[in-house]
Amino acid sequence: MSRAAIGLGSNIGDREAMLRAAIVGLASVGRVEAVSSLYETAPWGVTDQPAFVNAAVLLDTDLPPGRLLEALLGIERELGRDRAVERRWGPRAIDLDLLLYDDRVEDGEALVLPHPRLHERGFVLVPLAEIAPELVHPRLGVTVAELARRAGSRGVRRLGEGRRPLAR
Repeated sequence: MSRAAIGLGSNIGDREAMLRAAIVGLASVGRVEAVSSLYETAPWGVTDQPAFVNAAVLLDTDLPPGRLLEALLGIERELGRDRAVERRWGPRAIDLDLLLYDDRVEDGEALVLPHPRLHERGFVLVPLAEIAPELVHPRLGVTVAELARRAGSRGVRRLGEGRRPLAR
């Protein structure tokens, strides 16, 4: 069994309900090992849009990375996301990113591991560091906790002490 780190985000509609539904979907492709708190975050890339709610999940799965990515895209589609009509970094009902998969490094056309912008994004690193600070970025050799410290938490605000989208 392999361990994957998944980033979740939503900034359209009932953002928290969308993340909960995505986590239920993730449970169909593996065992949800840990779920971070929810974080409200400033948009990245395209800033003239609503704030996101983000979280991170650790998932134990038997799916290889490419199949897991396909499953994530399928969950997004089931929850109403249509990548064909949205603009890059624009508003979305749900976004599921495969951040890390064990210590795998891949540079494929459809899949790059670790996620190519993971180390830059506080909105991903802060939730991930909450549940897996010891994970090491396989290209950089630096822990998620250290990357989160470097990226900073500007524009990242934890929602409600102890709230979780799904019990661990």
